[in-house]
Parts: sequence; C-alpha cells; structure tokens
Amino acid sequence: MSMNSFGHLFRVTTWGESHGPALGATVDGCPPGVEISPEMIQHWLDKRKPGQNKYTTQRREPDAVKILSGVFEGKTTGTPIQLMIENTDQRSKDYGDIMEKFRPGHADITYWQKYGIRDYRGGGRSSARETAARVAAGGLAREAIKALVPNLEIKGYMTQIGPHGIDRTKFNWDQIDQNPFWTPDADAATTWADYMDGLRKSGNSVGGIIEVVVKGAPAGLGAPVYNKLDTDLAAAMMSINAVKGVEIGEGMNAAVLTGEANADEIFMGNDGQPTYSSNHAGGILGGISTGQDIVVRFAVKPTSSILKTRQTITKAGEPAEIITKGRHDPCVGIRAVPVGEAMAACVILDHLLLHRGQIGENQGHIG
Repeated sequence: MSMNSFGHLFRVTTWGESHGPALGATVDGCPPGVEISPEMIQHWLDKRKPGQNKYTTQRREPDAVKILSGVFEGKTTGTPIQLMIENTDQRSKDYGDIMEKFRPGHADITYWQKYGIRDYRGGGRSSARETAARVAAGGLAREAIKALVPNLEIKGYMTQIGPHGIDRTKFNWDQIDQNPFWTPDADAATTWADYMDGLRKSGNSVGGIIEVVVKGAPAGLGAPVYNKLDTDLAAAMMSINAVKGVEIGEGMNAAVLTGEANADEIFMGNDGQPTYSSNHAGGILGGISTGQDIVVRFAVKPTSSILKTRQTITKAGEPAEIITKGRHDPCVGIRAVPVGEAMAACVILDHLLLHRGQIGENQGHIG
C-alpha cells in the first residue's frame, strides 16, 4: 500500500494499524536545532487521546509518544525523526463478527475490492486511530514553527454537532478548552451535552463541523498554480478519516454572495501594513496567504460503527445483518479538533520552509 506520506519539504509518513503493536510517524525535513521533547508532543496527544469523557470512545490508550531518532540533547538534528505510540488496549475479539462482513459506511468493502486483503480488527489502517500519529507530527511541527514565526498560533474548535450550531455572537476563545466539545460557545456546550447523552444511550452517532484558525501567519505563503496554500490545507483536512467536506473562508456560502459583498476591501493600516475590511477569503488569495487569519473548516460524517442493525453483504456476496460492537465515538468530530490543528501545523510549516527556500524575504513591498 503506497501513498502514506504528505508534505513537500516537511514530509510526514505515518505507519501502523489500529490493533497492531504500535503506530507512529516518520518525519523528514524538520529543521535542525528545534528544541523538542516527548513532553512537548504529549501535550497535543493528550487532547486527542480516547476515553477522556463519556462523549468519546471508551478505549483506554495513554498515547505515550517515544522519540526514537533525529533528536540529540533535546534538539532536532535535521535527520529523520521517528515517533512511536504503542497500542495497549486493543480488543480484537470485538471485531470477530465482521471478519466476513462489510460494515456499511466503512472502508471495509473498498479495501477488500482494491487489495483483496483487509485488517478487520478495528479497521486496521483505515481506523481513526491512525490520526494519533498525525497529532504527534503536528506537535513537532508546532515547535519548529515557533522557531520561525514565534507569534503564529493555530486553534481549532467545533462549530456544529448534528443540527446544533454555535451562536457566533457568544464566541469566546477562552471557553474552547473549558468543555469536552472544544467549542467557543458555552451555551452550545450545554445543549450539545444533553443532545449527545440521548444519542449515546440510543446507540446512534452524529457528525460535526470543525473550524481551524491560523493567526499570525505571514503574507506570501503558498504559490500558484498547483502549490496553493488552500489546496494543501484542503487536501490535508480531507485526508482525515470521516471528513466529507472542506471550506476555506466563506466556503460554499461564497456562491450566494455578490462580488461587492464577497470582496475584502483593502486599506493601509496605521502600522504601515495592508488591512482588510473583512475576511471572506479566509486569509488566502490566489493560493497565497494575505497575512489575515487563515480559516479552514471541515465536516465530519457520523461514526459508521453504531449499535443499530444494518443490512450488508458478506465477502461471498450473501445478504447479512450486522451490528458493530466495540468502543466507538458517538461523534468522531470531537476528537477531530486536535487532528485538524495538527494537519494545519504540518501544512503551514511545510509552506514556511518552501517560502524560505524559494523567496527568503517577501519581494513586493507596499508603501
């Protein structure tokens, strides 16, 4: 199976399966001299790890990361960095019933059709467990970004669970880390808790929408035509398990706006830098960052593993019924927040390095 790597200069290859002995990431292209330790990466993995509350899967994994190479005396050496996370709470017996059956909504049937072999234990390589490796790589990327652009910040949060969205007039950045849904709207968190309790008890699931904002990114990241910053961000988010849609800035809603309403007017700020009347573009024009907040949004489908009887077929093509056992997220979008942040970090670092390699300093000066 090929295509397990992403990135241009900062390149990440993830490996491992849901119920294998371990999973991880091999990171190549990280600049040397970046201060890093397992504890720095662990902070981000702890945001993603399962079993933290009743709204996520109850699989108990410490997700303790080990750095096996590429770091000496607490700093990156510029050589490949190997990150490993051991699996400790697999229950492969929970998946014995689906050995011969395909779970509706899962990659079981397409993996079988393509490869003629599949790891049915928790989905194997197609499991959302793979995203732990991405978060580890993202933690490393964040530390490298600090060395290049100290004031750059990446923050993700949920804006919708099922039919229930946030009230943006109640948006509070400080509230994001204060509730189990990573939402900036405290009232929405209360509503979602009641909604999720009922959904969880019924054995069903629901989807969600996550927004990731990059603050402090310099103008000039990205390049036309095939290396647009938004192209890589969209691809990164779309590669996350269960993601079915991605938007940049105004996104799909831009189709209903007029040109007058959608265009962000430009002025000179008091600091001698361009400023904009709005940010419908999501901080990217022509594939190149403007210096405004970069805003990317993605939709996660409902978890396909549910305690509801569904119709399917076997590998022999016979009709069958299936109920997916095991421990699953009633809304996988909740734990997708730190994954989205990690993917944004990897893309932004990659483009910072590409920009530095090709341009160095921005060539076009205003004023």
